[in-house]
Amino acid sequence: MTDTGRHQPPLRLTRADLDALPNYVPGRSPADLARELGLPEAIKLASNEVPYGPLPGVVEAVAEAVAGSHRYPDMGVVALRQALAERYGVDADRIATGCGSVALAEHLVRATCLPGDELLYSWRSFEAYPIIAATSGATSVRVPNDAGHGHDLDAMAAAVTDRTRMVLVCNPNNPTGTAVRRAELDRFLDAVPDDVLVVIDEAYREFVTDPEVPDGLSYLDRPNVAVLRTLSKAWGLAGLRIGWLVAAPAVAAAVRKVVTPFSTSMAAQAGALAALAQADEVERRCALVVAERDRVTEALRKFVPDVPESQANFVWLPLGERAVAFGKACEARGVIVRPFPGDGVRVTIGTPAENDAFLAAAEAALA
Repeated sequence: MTDTGRHQPPLRLTRADLDALPNYVPGRSPADLARELGLPEAIKLASNEVPYGPLPGVVEAVAEAVAGSHRYPDMGVVALRQALAERYGVDADRIATGCGSVALAEHLVRATCLPGDELLYSWRSFEAYPIIAATSGATSVRVPNDAGHGHDLDAMAAAVTDRTRMVLVCNPNNPTGTAVRRAELDRFLDAVPDDVLVVIDEAYREFVTDPEVPDGLSYLDRPNVAVLRTLSKAWGLAGLRIGWLVAAPAVAAAVRKVVTPFSTSMAAQAGALAALAQADEVERRCALVVAERDRVTEALRKFVPDVPESQANFVWLPLGERAVAFGKACEARGVIVRPFPGDGVRVTIGTPAENDAFLAAAEAALA
């Protein structure tokens, strides 16, 4: 018997267009870097996590929920949606939850775009956006950031076509930390057709201190506006993956229809409910982050004068072609940051001691 297929090239079983798609880059493991450098520990300032541990009551609530993990969670996430509705003054039927706000962005594209439809966003912005577009079959339309490293909303409005189905406005923007103010967002929303969904991605809303940066929830009187939020950042639940959106009831219902069943786990629901009971502690922790953010920004501008003002829990160094080398220099001193080749470096705000270690590494690399 002859194996006629042995020397034949394997058949393609996946989409060829995904070969050109970049992988999402997670933050490097600090334990791995510490072993590599022979250090007792390394510092991770690459993933925009809050450094203060779980909020009071979260661990206990999760442990209690895990005792019932042989059962499925509430697929309707009723208790959490109701708690969010009460806290933020919206109707529960306007809320959907998912495995982080990034998953909800993906579900929104799935609910709005057919192959060939356009998903419009600023660039550089959240690195998951082009991945979401490609895997959903939508066409990415990227509008370059302005000279201040933020969204050019006038250019974005001009880029809307009859094929545009959804626009993402990341506010504050990841990875640059820049934020869109109310007057320009009002003008942009007035210019976008009513049949185009505008999604305001507010993963870092709790760190905003500029009073001119609007709360996306104030735009819910516009039926074509949806708002993304997460409990991964300020609320300290990054490891549980829980996000939520608010939109017109029909949009939220469509998202709940396409979301992966039971994707908001039992532990995530319990942890989220416990976290939401700690709003005062979240506010206290955010104030600590903001104070350190301002201190780090001022120190960095001695070496990189055009570091933009950040409204998030990270800062952006627009180092261009020096970004990768800077990242490696920081890692050599045991500090993990997030370079974006050819563009810049994003650095999460950590504890004062972690930030001091980063500033020392930055000075050594830049001075």
